[in-house]
Amino acid sequence: MQMMTRNVLLNMELEEDDDEDGDIGDVPDSRRPFLAPHTPLPSGLVLENFDQTIVCSTFGSLESQEDFRTPEFEEFNGKPDSLFFTDGQRRIDFVLVYEDESKKENNKKGTNEKQKRKRQAYESNLISHGLQLEATRSVSDDKLVFVKVHAPWEVLCTYAEIMHIKLPLKPNDLKTRSTFDTFNWFTKVLRVNESVIKPEQEFFTAPFEKSRMNDFYILDRDSFFNPATRSRIVYFILSRVKYQVMNNVNKFGINRLVSSGIYKAAFPLHDCKFNYKSEDPNCPSERYLLYREWAHPRSIYKKQPLDLIRKYYGEKIGIYFAWLGYYTQMLLLAAVVGVACFLYGYLNQDNCTWSKEVCDPDIGGQILMCPQCDRLCPFWRLNITCESSKKLCIFDSFGTLIFAVFMGVWVTLFLEFWKRRQAELEYEWDTVELQQEEQPRPEYEAQCNHVVINEITQEEERIPFTTCGKCIRITLCASAVFFWILLIIASVIGIIVYRLSVFIVFSTTLPKNPNGTDPIQKYLTPQMATSITASIISFIIIMILNTIYEKVAIMITNFELPRTQTDYENSLTMKMFLFQFVNYYSSCFYIAFFKGKFVGYPGDPVYWLGKYRNEECDPGGCLLELTTQLTIIMGGKAIWNNIQEVLLPWVMNLIGRYKRVSGSEKITPRWEQDYHLQPMGRLGLFYEYLEMIIQFGFVTLFVASFPLAPLLALVNNILEIRVDAWKLTTQFRRMVPEKAQDIGAWQPIMQGIAILAVVTNAMIIAFTSDMIPRLVYYWSFSIPPYGDHTYYTMDGYINNTLSVFNITDFKNTDKENPYIGLGNYTLCRYRDFRNPPGHPQEYKHNIYYWHVIAAKLAFIIVMEHVIYSVKFFISYAIPDVSKITKSKIKREKYLTQKLLHESHLKDLTKNMGLIAERIGGVADSSVRPKLE
Repeated sequence: MQMMTRNVLLNMELEEDDDEDGDIGDVPDSRRPFLAPHTPLPSGLVLENFDQTIVCSTFGSLESQEDFRTPEFEEFNGKPDSLFFTDGQRRIDFVLVYEDESKKENNKKGTNEKQKRKRQAYESNLISHGLQLEATRSVSDDKLVFVKVHAPWEVLCTYAEIMHIKLPLKPNDLKTRSTFDTFNWFTKVLRVNESVIKPEQEFFTAPFEKSRMNDFYILDRDSFFNPATRSRIVYFILSRVKYQVMNNVNKFGINRLVSSGIYKAAFPLHDCKFNYKSEDPNCPSERYLLYREWAHPRSIYKKQPLDLIRKYYGEKIGIYFAWLGYYTQMLLLAAVVGVACFLYGYLNQDNCTWSKEVCDPDIGGQILMCPQCDRLCPFWRLNITCESSKKLCIFDSFGTLIFAVFMGVWVTLFLEFWKRRQAELEYEWDTVELQQEEQPRPEYEAQCNHVVINEITQEEERIPFTTCGKCIRITLCASAVFFWILLIIASVIGIIVYRLSVFIVFSTTLPKNPNGTDPIQKYLTPQMATSITASIISFIIIMILNTIYEKVAIMITNFELPRTQTDYENSLTMKMFLFQFVNYYSSCFYIAFFKGKFVGYPGDPVYWLGKYRNEECDPGGCLLELTTQLTIIMGGKAIWNNIQEVLLPWVMNLIGRYKRVSGSEKITPRWEQDYHLQPMGRLGLFYEYLEMIIQFGFVTLFVASFPLAPLLALVNNILEIRVDAWKLTTQFRRMVPEKAQDIGAWQPIMQGIAILAVVTNAMIIAFTSDMIPRLVYYWSFSIPPYGDHTYYTMDGYINNTLSVFNITDFKNTDKENPYIGLGNYTLCRYRDFRNPPGHPQEYKHNIYYWHVIAAKLAFIIVMEHVIYSVKFFISYAIPDVSKITKSKIKREKYLTQKLLHESHLKDLTKNMGLIAERIGGVADSSVRPKLE
């Protein structure tokens, strides 16, 4: 079919342009071809179609409308499940929705007229490029008009070649599903019912070429391009068709038209209702099958139907759910080990000698602790921290050390086995050579104004900016990201100041004498109250900064102008994660590695801003506070995300249904039902990835302080998979299917987290917990020459690790002694390893301190080297692509090339035979008269 070559554009005066159309999507018409210049086209036909234009120069009148090719209006045929035009033959590949300008309530005639002409020009150009349009008014709202788009066979074939879409050559009899026959009886209950969701037939595939159409497996033209592929092709066209020329500048693309309000929505159709099968017997009702076997709560224990997800939503959605499912499976092992370590600590807490000493009225009850702030904080007895010391015994145990080492190995196993699984999916889903297929973003093409010589092809190509311009953009973007990171650090400092100031308030208001009958006095110590309130405030600040920075990061990435959609998402991913890393983890890093480390001693305390004394940890360390911080942030984040992901779209759809209650008795078509669902957003599942990666960081970076983190993550992810599935199938419009080879920039981010996790967990055990000081005391200082016991023991640990201070030895002459007037005390204890008053080197670090420091450094070095060695060995031993998958890829390439080559030889032989016959016939006719 010959494609039409008339484009109709609007040439408006400069003053007519309004603010609704930004710079994105604008480019001088004379400075570039519309399609990517690097794309090898099958013919010059498509380029001509995009470049040939008829410009209408009128303004204020509609004389130019005689050049418009408008869609035909048809009445709704009363079939609510129909996915076809009114004729029942042409499939609806995309739907555009706009509000009839003549019926708008704002009554801005000039604005409405401009929008109408832009829309008409755009639709006319869609028709000129071969698409077929049909318009239908809304059943429930007469102002809305739905424009249904259909791509005929010739258009699909042309753009399938341009987009390098891989399509079936012949059925593939090589691929075998990896099932374990021995365990079929056990795994059958977990698998998707194959009688309901039938396995997809597998094919050898190759990039489509119109010249070799006979080589492809075309049984039926209507089914050769599946609905997801048809939607991809139509969206490719919609994103690149122009609708206005102003001052020799093109404006184009459906995204710009939707954002400016000319169209209200653009989306492909779901194939049926989610809770009922389609009435059309030819419809596969894949949405219903996904809801029943994937999104419904009763399927929570089943494996995901990844092939059907990929077929319906595209590879990009499929790879996300494949990764999330695999991550959740691996979390099961980590959760089991974490629970075992937790139970070990819980069951052995009664054997925790140092906690018994804290709670003992004759030991902890007799130890007077120094005030932790000036003037307002009183002296206090050590046994008021009895309950927190018992909890600390659960988490600060030998099992935690084992679990930290295990998690260092687990994260490597997870990443390496995921690479293998990802390679299998690349082969099964035909995305092995995806990078060669991906087209530039329309926004990038729009700015390609500079001509350069390609170093490889030595041909001219267009780029959006020079090397100098690129450096300027990178510098500005990096500066903006750095500024926001500094803003987060400033907020963390604000939280620290809050902690320092509010601790004084809690110290003066909360009772200091423990009362066993009052649970508040038992559990709510000044340290605990400060930690909980600061964690809650920190979480609120995190969420506020999150919301603001998301918009800033998108603006920065738009300004950076990445070439492809993958480059765009990877760039945005790095910016967002860098911000989120500092935002979510900064408070945890502060508690783990800075709090209580630089406090001085009571005679010479360290002051923040010359006013606030630096925070001190509990006598048992800051590990329990770090656990509290992690629990609040992880739990709060999970609750907040579920509210956003479930309640928000559900409430919005509920409100929409309530507003349409007056027309609820009318039968509404499929496109109108989908329009009233929520739009997914251009970034798709980006925020779902971000949420899971932040969780991955909590599970790995600080797991030494909270062994139950993998269990919480496991429970959350089991629900997350079904919540995301329910959200996609029931609450949101169908997304435009997209290709994806892997999980993108998230893979190197996880690898970086895995490397950092070894260091953070080693340092948490060494510097945040009291495990190393306890081991040093047990093996060195409980026996002579430093100890008085004749055998290794933990008895006397508390007394040995608390230093003595004489309250008259306050050294800061600029301040009054803050301890005078707080009671008739002369000596108090504080948490440090220093010599007592009267010693030749009083208040200097003692020999115990240096033994502990040496042991901590040795532990970090040994633990890091051991785990990194194991990680390196595992990475080396487990190849990224399994041998079977490599063989399958090579075999498929060989057979595909052989098939195409043999087909080409057959055609060549056939043509040569015809030529030979013609030559023979000509020779016979010329020789025969002579013989006669």
